Amino acid sequence: MEKENKMKEDKNKSKKYPPQTGVKKSGQSYPANNGNNKKKTNDSAGGKSRAADRPPRKTAKQRRAEAKVVYESSASNRQPKKQSFAEYVESQKKNKQQPQSRKLLAVRNDVEDEVKELLDADEQPKQESRSKTPVHKRASKAQKAAREQSRKNTSQNGRESELKQAEKTEKTVKKTTENGKKLKIMFLGGVGEIGKNMTAFEYGNDIVIVDAGMSFPTAEMPGVDIVIPDITYLKENQSKIRGLLLTHGHEDHIGGVPYLLKELDIPVYGSRLTLALVENKLVEHEIFNYRLHLVDESSQVQLGVFKAEFVHVCHSIADSMAIALKTPVGTVFLTGDFKIDYTPIGGQVMNIHRIAELGKNGVTVLMAESTNVERAGYTMSEVVVTDTLRKVFNSNVGRRLIIATFASNVDRVQQIIDISKECGRKVAFGGRSMSKVVDTAKKAGVLNFDERDVVDIEKVNNVPDGEICILSTGTQGEPMSALTRMASGQFNKINIGKNDTIVISASPIPGNEKDVYKVINNLYRLGATVIYSSLADVHVSGHACREELKLMHSLLKPKFFIPIHGEYRHLCQHARLAESLGMDENNIVIPEIGSVIEVTNRKIAKKDQIPSGIVLVDGLTVGDVGKDLLKDRRTLAEEGIVLVLVGVDTTQGIVTSGPEIISRGCIYTGDDSNSQTVEDLKNLANTALQEIDLKELNVTITKQLIQKPIKSYFRKKYDRYPMIIPIILEN
Repeated sequence: MEKENKMKEDKNKSKKYPPQTGVKKSGQSYPANNGNNKKKTNDSAGGKSRAADRPPRKTAKQRRAEAKVVYESSASNRQPKKQSFAEYVESQKKNKQQPQSRKLLAVRNDVEDEVKELLDADEQPKQESRSKTPVHKRASKAQKAAREQSRKNTSQNGRESELKQAEKTEKTVKKTTENGKKLKIMFLGGVGEIGKNMTAFEYGNDIVIVDAGMSFPTAEMPGVDIVIPDITYLKENQSKIRGLLLTHGHEDHIGGVPYLLKELDIPVYGSRLTLALVENKLVEHEIFNYRLHLVDESSQVQLGVFKAEFVHVCHSIADSMAIALKTPVGTVFLTGDFKIDYTPIGGQVMNIHRIAELGKNGVTVLMAESTNVERAGYTMSEVVVTDTLRKVFNSNVGRRLIIATFASNVDRVQQIIDISKECGRKVAFGGRSMSKVVDTAKKAGVLNFDERDVVDIEKVNNVPDGEICILSTGTQGEPMSALTRMASGQFNKINIGKNDTIVISASPIPGNEKDVYKVINNLYRLGATVIYSSLADVHVSGHACREELKLMHSLLKPKFFIPIHGEYRHLCQHARLAESLGMDENNIVIPEIGSVIEVTNRKIAKKDQIPSGIVLVDGLTVGDVGKDLLKDRRTLAEEGIVLVLVGVDTTQGIVTSGPEIISRGCIYTGDDSNSQTVEDLKNLANTALQEIDLKELNVTITKQLIQKPIKSYFRKKYDRYPMIIPIILEN
């Protein structure tokens, strides 16, 4: 029985490994075997004789060929190595082969070593008598080894989904590196400062702009109304621009839109309230040929190679959005201005679930605001303000309430309207911007109230103090705002008195503290009671604090990080926060205005600069106010002006009148208190005129000769540098 089983086993083996046919070796050929030859038993040896039926031994050439097939089979599974376009070109020059994947490098090396070992062994002379293992079995071992490597390959690819994803990424990289294209992120505003936010994204022949804001002028910009970004680069590349995306309706994000659309005819995308506020601005600027496209958080907009997805976030204005910008190098996520509020006034919480999904799918670059990065913990909910305001209403029964807030803070306005109705008070809107925003928000369906609960500002004096609440602008001490004019007694509709309680529901923007406290002091002088953020929780920020920023980083898990929306110290603090969460400092770039940051899915780096800076808007003039003009304005404001008037007859070459001295803001010439100074200035002007041939009058040179001694006089006697303007009147 045992012998019979053994014979069956041998028969099966012969079927599994059939003898080789027609193989040449050393100039001889083995006869073809039809597979019907039966194995014979060698009785003297006590077992089977394999010599007759043994498959012919492969030659070294054949084994090399077989090994080559094994190697090439393994090599065919290799994936391209991720590398830059420059590296790819260099490797092509060297070996004219596609780059190999790092993940399969170890497997490739193992297979190469095994093949080399097999080939080397085959080159060595062998004696058949010393070969105890049949050749066909040795060949099958090589095949097994190849299969084993293939299994290892599959097990390393055991992350099959990961490898498939990597393959897709490789295709993207190939497209990305084609013609050296990279994603360029260019900052025209909003970094190293608070305000005039504007960022441009460029890939190939496509540009997308996010936000177009403005900022208020500083003390060094007398006469300037607003400041907007320099858009020289955008005008030079306007054919590439596919659209403008807006995150929300605050002035530092939409204030520059009218000036942008005057130069560029591009579509604008934003939420309902944002577009409603933008449309108001465009009508004011008499711009009627515009293209506004409404989006919501379910919207995805294709703009050339870019695809923009909008994600709802909480902020101090309704309809605020973050933007997930899908690019050829991966997703760029811009948070916009946000905070995490679980009990917002509007009832719609931030879409954290979608943000987490985007993070799971992979985010290449995170661009997050940095305004409150220095504040620990979490930003308080708007519900806190509601509770505080309700207490203020209840504790001021019989008194007139005036509440100042940002006109654009529609949620806050809604809070005040609702509480006023609860407490039996009518509402009036003071200030042009407040009235306009309220009207716009109501038409957009963001603000809800009954018109019967509203009183015209002109008629508030006809309503008892305890039955009225006035909403006003002026939280930042703006000179022409309603609250500032009330405090200075210049708001003829309302006179502040002892029966007034005034609530300033905002915090001073850095730099505005002086103006704000001046208004508060004036209100106290008029006898009013003033409640502001230092005394009660009448305001909460609309920006995320450190713990909220940490949550955003943790949800998105970005490869690279660019802090935005803050002064330079804020950006640096945010960069350190990202490092504390485990991000490599080499993957963080702190931008500046004009910075161009290049991004691939493997690398981020700050590169060139583009034309950038500020454009000053003075009334209806845009960009005409330059450094020299500002310098003159500052000189006039700080040092004053001196006019020297001279009449000249060029035909006779004589002075017919003057010199006369007129001064404003420098010395007082209305009485005799400075008569000696005036006389000295006249003498200096006459001396200069005597050196000139008035018949051959050169006005420019004459003015310079008069200016020089007078400037020297003021410097030595008064240590002042007034503006000296000679005026030559020719007869």
